[in-house]
Amino acid sequence: MLHVKNLSFKYKKQLILENISFSVNAGEHYAIIGESGSGKSTLLKLLYGTYNLNEGEIFWKDNPILGPEHNLIIGPSYMKYVAQEFDLMPFISVAENIGAFLSNFYPEEKQIRINELLDVVELQPYADIKVKELSGGQKQRVAIARAIAKQPEILLLDEPFSHIDNFKKQSLRRSLFKFLKEKNITCIVATHDKDDVLSFSDNMMVLHDAKIMATGTPQELYKNPENKLIASFFDEFNEIENYGIVYAHQLQVVEKSDLKALVVQSYFKGSYWLIEADLNGKKLFFENKSTLKIGSTIYLSIIK
Repeated sequence: MLHVKNLSFKYKKQLILENISFSVNAGEHYAIIGESGSGKSTLLKLLYGTYNLNEGEIFWKDNPILGPEHNLIIGPSYMKYVAQEFDLMPFISVAENIGAFLSNFYPEEKQIRINELLDVVELQPYADIKVKELSGGQKQRVAIARAIAKQPEILLLDEPFSHIDNFKKQSLRRSLFKFLKEKNITCIVATHDKDDVLSFSDNMMVLHDAKIMATGTPQELYKNPENKLIASFFDEFNEIENYGIVYAHQLQVVEKSDLKALVVQSYFKGSYWLIEADLNGKKLFFENKSTLKIGSTIYLSIIK
């Protein structure tokens, strides 16, 4: 289990994280979400031992995780960290990068492992291509594959799909997180994209203003957002007087109700239309199966 207790950290005099405490079980997938600048990446670097702690303790099982004051080499041997900048070897192939830290004493087993990881990150056709010829998204996938090559006990991922286009993201997420679960690899993901974590995380933390704003399962935080910041991470939402936070999908058009609005715009979203309306001078968004005429008056009911 990963234990973080009363962690605080400053860059010079700027407070980045304050009194952070949480635990992650072995094999668990844990998400850290928050706005840019909320401290997500810094927290991952502290977990990896990149910086010295100002206050607090970090333990993996019974092993303390300490900063560069205590270690010549940053990062415990049982942990891997994939940052937003990829530290790859550009002049060798994808396969060679993935297998860079695997033993050469068993070449057949090494090749089987490389092939397995090429499948996980969906790069089999690029196995013999030099990394310098890849796109940013492809390099990100190589970095992930190399990080899990030796099956670490814990994997830290910082915005792991940020460079990957939508054509690959969905299948890659499923493939990677399925692999990590099967291998019982603890995974901590820092992200601003709900699709990176909503279907794959066991628990989540929301960081804001250097502190933990909320923790819980994805279902708990989604269904009962404590405030607008949390709701905005998950979906389009409204703050309606006397009703509080209401997601767009929780509103439906009815014949008559107390919520009378004027249609302003319709946005096609594929399986539904997102309708922008005016409710007592405030913007309101709701989902509808078809587009609605601009300027028409509609009534809405809330379904929770």
